[in-house]
Amino acid sequence: MKNKRYRQIRDHKQEKALFIRRAIQAFVGILILTCVLIANLYHLQVEDYSEYKARSNNNSIKLIPVAPNRGRIYDRNGVILADNIPVCSLEIIPDQVKNLSQVLIQLQQLLGISDKEIVAFNKAKSQVQAFKPVTLISHMNNKQVAVFSINEFEYPGGDVDAHLERYYPYGSSLTHLLGYVGKINDRDIAALKKSGKYDNYKATRTIGKLGIEHYYEDLLHGKTGYETVEVNSHGRVVRTLSYIPPVAGKDLKLTLDINLQLYAQKLLTLQQKDPTTGLMVTKVRRGAIVAMNPKNGAILAMVSSPSYNPNLFVNGISSKAYTALLDDPARPLINRATLGLYPPGSTVKPELAAAGLTTGVITVNTVRNNHGWWRIPNSKSRKFRDDRVQGFANVDIYKAIEKSVNTYFYQVAYDLGIDRLSMWMTKFGYGQHSGIDIDEDSTGIMPTRAWKMARFHHPWMQGDTVPLGIGQGYWTATPIQIAKATSVIAEDGVEHRPHLLKDIIDGKVQQPVTFADFKPLSSVPQKDWAIIKKGMELVVEKGTASQMFQNIPFQVAGKTGTSQVYSMKETEHYNANEVAEHFKDHALFTGFAPANDPTILVTVVLEHGGWGWHAAPFARDIMEYVLLKPTLRPQSDELVQQPSPSLAGSSNVSKVATKTVSVVAHSH
Repeated sequence: MKNKRYRQIRDHKQEKALFIRRAIQAFVGILILTCVLIANLYHLQVEDYSEYKARSNNNSIKLIPVAPNRGRIYDRNGVILADNIPVCSLEIIPDQVKNLSQVLIQLQQLLGISDKEIVAFNKAKSQVQAFKPVTLISHMNNKQVAVFSINEFEYPGGDVDAHLERYYPYGSSLTHLLGYVGKINDRDIAALKKSGKYDNYKATRTIGKLGIEHYYEDLLHGKTGYETVEVNSHGRVVRTLSYIPPVAGKDLKLTLDINLQLYAQKLLTLQQKDPTTGLMVTKVRRGAIVAMNPKNGAILAMVSSPSYNPNLFVNGISSKAYTALLDDPARPLINRATLGLYPPGSTVKPELAAAGLTTGVITVNTVRNNHGWWRIPNSKSRKFRDDRVQGFANVDIYKAIEKSVNTYFYQVAYDLGIDRLSMWMTKFGYGQHSGIDIDEDSTGIMPTRAWKMARFHHPWMQGDTVPLGIGQGYWTATPIQIAKATSVIAEDGVEHRPHLLKDIIDGKVQQPVTFADFKPLSSVPQKDWAIIKKGMELVVEKGTASQMFQNIPFQVAGKTGTSQVYSMKETEHYNANEVAEHFKDHALFTGFAPANDPTILVTVVLEHGGWGWHAAPFARDIMEYVLLKPTLRPQSDELVQQPSPSLAGSSNVSKVATKTVSVVAHSH
């Protein structure tokens, strides 16, 4: 039987069921995917709308910080000392320029840019990120602004920025007092971020570096504003959407009298004939003058000579110019009034008298005659000499201050001992910050046992105490400390804080500023203050400064001081004509007037000025100027012209303290 093949019959019902299942599965898959798509659209359009809207706006809307105007600074009579002047600068954003080197060549030819400015631009460009603007011309003249504005479309990435710049009309006359502003550097940014103030400086170019500008930076800076703008694809502003104006910094009125400041500075400037050329040359004396109101500590003038022009630092000083300042042997960068360290010399004898009288070491009836020299009792130590070989015969406290008798105060210092002596001088402000409202303020050295052990790893000896009686030895002080200590005597023990700020001006509101006094020196009886003041009056009437104060129409109480800068052997005698200039003594004077009700106190330090009475005429001139002469506005020819803005680069002035060799010697 033949095998027969049978064809299988198709099961249409089963195929239909399979198709339906597959169709349902596909529909469910499409439905799920559609739901996912709808869910994602919901997230994008509804839940995440704000985020993506903000991202979209960022592509067309920018938030531009607007720098506030810096507060101006005035003297006590309303004369402006630190101003803001309008300037235009050309800025380039490197990453928006296709061929930067070619563009710089074109701009150099178009605007007359110097090679120095090109070098400075390339240096500055290497120090910032490519998307940040870099200054090519810091001060554009009107012609440069007009020419670039016409051709601006050819230079994408370039822009003329108009802003206000700090300007100091009196130049070097106020540098050590006002300080200056300088470009914000990485160190400033780090400090601002640490203090949480960086957001307020995003549009600011400069920040206070020294002096009043630095100390009162928060008041002077103001609050940054913001401008919301719409930009096109090229980054150009199309329209302004909103604007929050910046809040200008507060203006400051200082206690300073600019006329007195200029007069004091002029006193330290000499016109001399050059022996070689026969021409008149200007010589600036090194030293410091502090004039203050002893009744409240207000600084009326504070001169440190020589000085330097702060306008050079506003846009960044060149390396060459800054190196010249650093290498200048006159050391103009140092604020000698608050950082200069000098042996205070005999200017401290009134304070030592207060300590001696109050502790009972001496009385008003104590009389001594040391015949021109003094030696530690019961020892074979060296002889500590007086300036007069034969001595001063019988000396009481009045004569000791009047004639500045060294041997008398050697004994006072010896009897007090280092512990009591340093404690009492600390009460007068020595060895401490003066409290003046600038940061450049040295403590000086008020030596103690612990100080010597830490410094030299040797114990304190009796011979170390003796020279402190005439303000020598290890003791150093600043002119502002000497002035402050003198004011304590003038005010019968009340210690006012030296200060420069008088008023804060916010718009039309002028708010006076009050500084709290230090703890008064109430342990000194009133009768002892009277004794000390009488001795200081005798200094001017017939003592070491009498020749400098003849025929003066008001009563002055003062004290001269001569601080030696190198040691002499016991057999040597000082002769100013035989020593080099840098080995000559420093001349000091401190005093106040009128003696019975003082309104002006002056402290003068002349570096290598010789005997102390050489400094007295400067104090007399200032006292006469304040008490007798009318205050006049400075003439226009006294103003300092704005320096050339061609200097580039940036640098900061370091805080430097002077070095002094402390010795044992004469001190008048």
